[in-house]
Amino acid sequence: MTAPKHGAGPIAIDETPGKKSYCTCGWSAKLPHCDGSHNRLATGCKPVKLEVTEPGRKWVCQCHQSRTPPWCDGTHKTLSPGG
Repeated sequence: MTAPKHGAGPIAIDETPGKKSYCTCGWSAKLPHCDGSHNRLATGCKPVKLEVTEPGRKWVCQCHQSRTPPWCDGTHKTLSPGG
C-alpha cells in the first residue's frame, strides 16, 4: 500500500464541460485528473467524479483536505508544512 501524496497548493486548470474524475491520491501522471494510479498503488483513495457544466478556470485541491472537493477552499493555508 502506498500513502497518498499531498501538494502544498491547488492546481489551476482551464476546465472544459464534461464528466471528470479528479485525483485524490496525488500519484496521477495526469494531475489534477485521475489516471487510475490509486488502484495500481493501492492507496485506498478513490477519485472525485463529477460533471463540469461551465467552462473556465478552476482550482483543484491538492492538500486533499478541502471541504468542497475537488475544488480548493483554501484549507492548505491553515495546514502545517507536510499537511
